[in-house]
Amino acid sequence: MGGLGLLLPADREHDPELEPCSPPKGVLRLRGAVQHYEWGSRGDASLVARLAGETEEGRPCAELWMGTHPAAPSSLASDDGGAVSLREWLARNPAALLGRVVTARWDGDLPFLFKVLSVAKPLSIQAHPDRELARALHALRPTTYRDANHKPEMAVAVTEFRALCGFVSVQELKDVLRTVPEVRMLVGKEDVVKLMTAKEHDGGIGVRSYLQSAFTKLMATSKEAVAEAISKLRSRLNGEIKIRTFTEKEQLVLSLEQQYPGDVGVLSAFFFNYVKLRPGEALYIGANEPHAYLSGECVECMATSDNVIRAGLTPKYKDVQTLCSMLTYKQMFPEILQGVLVQPYVIRYTPPFDEFEVDRYLLPQGESVTMLPVPGPSIFLVMTGEGEIQADGMPDEGVAKEGDVFFVPARTEVKLHASGPGCLQLYRAGVNSRFFC
Repeated sequence: MGGLGLLLPADREHDPELEPCSPPKGVLRLRGAVQHYEWGSRGDASLVARLAGETEEGRPCAELWMGTHPAAPSSLASDDGGAVSLREWLARNPAALLGRVVTARWDGDLPFLFKVLSVAKPLSIQAHPDRELARALHALRPTTYRDANHKPEMAVAVTEFRALCGFVSVQELKDVLRTVPEVRMLVGKEDVVKLMTAKEHDGGIGVRSYLQSAFTKLMATSKEAVAEAISKLRSRLNGEIKIRTFTEKEQLVLSLEQQYPGDVGVLSAFFFNYVKLRPGEALYIGANEPHAYLSGECVECMATSDNVIRAGLTPKYKDVQTLCSMLTYKQMFPEILQGVLVQPYVIRYTPPFDEFEVDRYLLPQGESVTMLPVPGPSIFLVMTGEGEIQADGMPDEGVAKEGDVFFVPARTEVKLHASGPGCLQLYRAGVNSRFFC
């Protein structure tokens, strides 16, 4: 990552929000925290490793965190070499750095967590709780559920990105029950009959209750019965490969079986939408919606939380009962965001959550763009290329190169200029603009 330091703006003697002994309101260079989960990519194949300068270490580099979450907080450095966390820095004068409205709404903390993910192996079948459930789980099991916040999230694809997300339509579910006897066997005759006779447009209440019952039975099946069903599925497909072409979902299931043999998540994949994002497309996921990231690299933004409830495709703790009881059981293909051009070279992705939005900057060599002051904080990540970043009132330009991360306080104008060869690609996370309307 780039060197750490503080880029100071000119003194603001007449700023009513800047107290005499408060921290300066300049642009901060940050160091993100790398998470070395086993599902991450390694070496040069990992975007996270390249951004963090860890390509030689050999460990999987799965996630780069940029924010204040206590599990892996970002840090900045003072001139004397001492380090201080971004969370601690913001606490010294939250109103000046975050803005008064953001400070009041989110108790003086950064409301979003910004990440980069390099996914080499599928993540768990999971969901994130709403606020009420998050508070209850944190109180009950604080070592497993480490905070009391909800965790809506959005992923913007950097490479082709694959995921499972949300339940398939009624018709597709009927096709699964008709063509996959191994799933039909575990779900049971009673629920199969209910789902097969359900109508697509009956208001959804009946279908959701049938779906919940069927899905819960599948996920609660014994390990022995799941292993036997997967073995039968594999044998059947191996026998049919000579006479027909497999569907994309069947190919996916066989791939999951090789990576997670005997795991119920292999069979549950039939229940979920299979999503493929092209670079520049985005997917957002609300509370209590099932999903699993499968492969690829993305920029991810979410509310400041690390609450994950898992039920498959993982060796980690599985809380099947909680997951099955919390899900919405909505049956629809997720909305894919293409982003909206908000100014030349800047595309914005706006999910339906107050905590965050993401901007993608693509500046050709020699071009410049200005981010006008906004009422809340921002974090910038330089993905590729080189350039300069100049903050409102700052006397000197700061070098911006691959892997650099910057915290921009509220009401700070930022000018970006692409000076190196090729395109300067940056991503900005900030509080959702709709929140300030």
